[in-house]
Amino acid sequence: MRKAEPEYAPTQQPEPFHDPSPRSHAPSPRGRRGTPPPPATPPRADRAPRPRRKRHPFRWFLVFLLVLAVASIAGVINLDGKLTRIDALAGYADRVGNTPGTNWLLVGSDGRGGLSTEQEQELATGGDVGPERTDTIMLVHIPKSGRATLVSLPRDSYVSIPGHGKDKLNAAFAFGGPQLLVQTVEGATGLRIDHYAQIGFAGFAGIVDTLGGIDVCVPKPIDDPLAGINLEAGCQKLNGPESLGFVRSRATALADIDRMNNQRLFMAALLQKATSGATLANPFKLWPLATDTAGSLKVDEDDHIWDLGRLGWAMRGDTVATTVPVGGFDDVDGSGNVVLWDKTKASAFFEALADDRSIPEELLTR
Repeated sequence: MRKAEPEYAPTQQPEPFHDPSPRSHAPSPRGRRGTPPPPATPPRADRAPRPRRKRHPFRWFLVFLLVLAVASIAGVINLDGKLTRIDALAGYADRVGNTPGTNWLLVGSDGRGGLSTEQEQELATGGDVGPERTDTIMLVHIPKSGRATLVSLPRDSYVSIPGHGKDKLNAAFAFGGPQLLVQTVEGATGLRIDHYAQIGFAGFAGIVDTLGGIDVCVPKPIDDPLAGINLEAGCQKLNGPESLGFVRSRATALADIDRMNNQRLFMAALLQKATSGATLANPFKLWPLATDTAGSLKVDEDDHIWDLGRLGWAMRGDTVATTVPVGGFDDVDGSGNVVLWDKTKASAFFEALADDRSIPEELLTR
């Protein structure tokens, strides 16, 4: 018998030896074995910089401008709604055609509406004197280029009033209100009136007081109990009631002529303060002024607050202030003492304005 062969283990393939990494014997953060430690925080210099928020100053500036624009528009609309509108520029047969430039008729009436007895005494209005009349009548011509012209029209001017014959200019207002006054002025001057604005006693005095008074150089002393004033000659600050008396008084040597000169003098001082940088740049002054002005005025149905803004801007500078050329005075039955225009000079005077030309120097009354 053959001898049995010994059994051998299967041939094994050698495998490479890997030395396992030594285990850390430090306890885990939570006390559990086998939990790897958190990665080490890299040095600050190796950290990635945090993204910074982008600042947009221009964007905020645009937002500010948008808010300002919306607020301004809302304010203008609010002021425009405060104006009292009347039908002052009604059409009529054979009305004067359009003339170049822009013409305003500014009227200061002796209206006492809304005044208490105490206010009438303070403003020396004289109480109820019948139909409302005009104490001040001014024509403003704004040319396409150049200086604006402010023309005083004496209220006692002897003119033709449609449907009433000849009478004093302010009688037209008493007979037919603003419409007849505008028609009378257009017929007497040959100028087409484009805008109309009217203010009463209380409104005028209120605007002056809102501005903190007006600095005026009074040319001559005026003692007029009827107007409630006793003013010395010289530069001084006038409050509302004093200002009203100053522009109304005829207690001087030339009566209505002096009053017109005082009105133009005061108007220039009023506009200078109202359009000064100190007023326009201060909202605490500008807004009350704009509000009081809008609430005190009566304007034509088609007039707006921006029209008044353009008027004030046009008159803020070196305005030509004058009076219609006067030829003398006369006593007329039924009308009393009236002012007569110099027909030749007045014709040339208004013809220049109708042609949008500067008035010749020899026709100006300083």
